[in-house]
Amino acid sequence: MRDRRMDVRYGVATGDASPVAAHRRSGRSRRPLAVLVAALLCGSLATAPGQAQARAAVRTAPAGAAGSHGWAGSKVLPSLRQNLVAYYDFEHPVPGNPAQERDRGFSGTNINLVNGGASMRVRDGAYPGSTYSIQTKQVNPTIAGNDDWKAGVYSETGVSTLHAFNGVKGASIMGWFKMTGPNPNLNSNTSDPADYYNAVGLAGVLSGTSQGHDVRALLEVISVSGELRVVALGRRVDGSSSQTFAANDNWQSVLPLNTWVFLAATFDFDDATMKLYKNGRPLDGSYVLPGDPWAVSGPPEPDVTSATDPRGIKIGGSFPQNTKEANPCNCRLDSLMFLNRVVTPWEVGQQYRRAMTRRH
Repeated sequence: MRDRRMDVRYGVATGDASPVAAHRRSGRSRRPLAVLVAALLCGSLATAPGQAQARAAVRTAPAGAAGSHGWAGSKVLPSLRQNLVAYYDFEHPVPGNPAQERDRGFSGTNINLVNGGASMRVRDGAYPGSTYSIQTKQVNPTIAGNDDWKAGVYSETGVSTLHAFNGVKGASIMGWFKMTGPNPNLNSNTSDPADYYNAVGLAGVLSGTSQGHDVRALLEVISVSGELRVVALGRRVDGSSSQTFAANDNWQSVLPLNTWVFLAATFDFDDATMKLYKNGRPLDGSYVLPGDPWAVSGPPEPDVTSATDPRGIKIGGSFPQNTKEANPCNCRLDSLMFLNRVVTPWEVGQQYRRAMTRRH
């Protein structure tokens, strides 16, 4: 299924508020003051309100989280650990099956390195202390096959270990991305030599009714009004409309070729807001659809996602069950984090600095 083209004529200037959220917040405040202060001051390493908020978020990790999977030591900011559902640093193949990667988050959701297997691990860490990343790519652009290198997991009945994304108010995706070749790529599902995909898949959590493409939360590059943009794309209700927040900058300025970039996207399903970050700093952008595509106006409150377990995770392209090709990414990926809450701007900045300033 091809991604539909989008229009940003009704966009909002920044990711701080969607059209729905601006109206809803006019009558009530939906965030603690400390979080708002932290967001305004996220550029400082010594922001007292932000530090206090992050400390308050630290909890004891869920039972079993530090066992066979664990937190990969000090790579992860402490305030993120309780909500780190899945984390892949591509340094931990599943024992006896190097074509799978162990989840270092609390859910234990191992993923498959599809088509390329262990060969997808390359010695090219994104930051000091990281040794390996994975390579995803289009293999045969002129053949309608299923040989693209990508990663993920899929189940038609839902992936039970991803239950933490069932009925949630928010989600976040963070990770390192490096473009290694041409993107977007030739559409291998048609014979038209001029037909290119209009999107490049980065990383996302599938919806509870997904065929391997539809998502609950996604980072990707997609055509918006005829121009490619880095976007956060979210869907609150399975089978219903998604909403997209698109960065204003041209995608190649956000993700330059052969350069590691730390991207983050947050999805507040209760407030109908999304944000994007590059290397720890917010990206200005706009919303694609007008109105209330997530249907959050009115009772009941709070607004949460569908009460279904996601059907999986997709990385570097769609259809992790390997039944079809769509939106392949010629890129490398490292240290992908999937969280079941909205992380703060301060936390995004601190996670980036933690990776760049410490060896693990």
